[in-house]
Amino acid sequence: MSGGSTATRGTPGWLVAAVAGLFGLFYAFAVWNGVGQLITQVSFFSEAGLSLSATGWAVWLLTIMLPIAVFAAGVAIGRSRGIGRLALLLFAGLAVVAVFWLDVIAYATANQSAFVAV
Repeated sequence: MSGGSTATRGTPGWLVAAVAGLFGLFYAFAVWNGVGQLITQVSFFSEAGLSLSATGWAVWLLTIMLPIAVFAAGVAIGRSRGIGRLALLLFAGLAVVAVFWLDVIAYATANQSAFVAV
């Protein structure tokens, strides 16, 4: 051997896309639940002659936007770090989204009057 350095190969793009796509389904489920909860809350309060307050709109819109932002950040940060780190990063982001969902559901259950516009 002539002492030349070996070229390091990155993770194949199709593998990164497959892992991101698989985790993307779980993130899409979280977004879909956010849309469903927002529609449910708006229709529930409108049937009672009420509407969502600014706090209610902000909280339910965050349940839609947060999973999208966390997924985009996870893919942007993890795509060049190897497939294992990408999967771990996306899984950790999914855990953050799940904890946020539990917080929102707990807050909505305990403080439903904060979601009603007077």
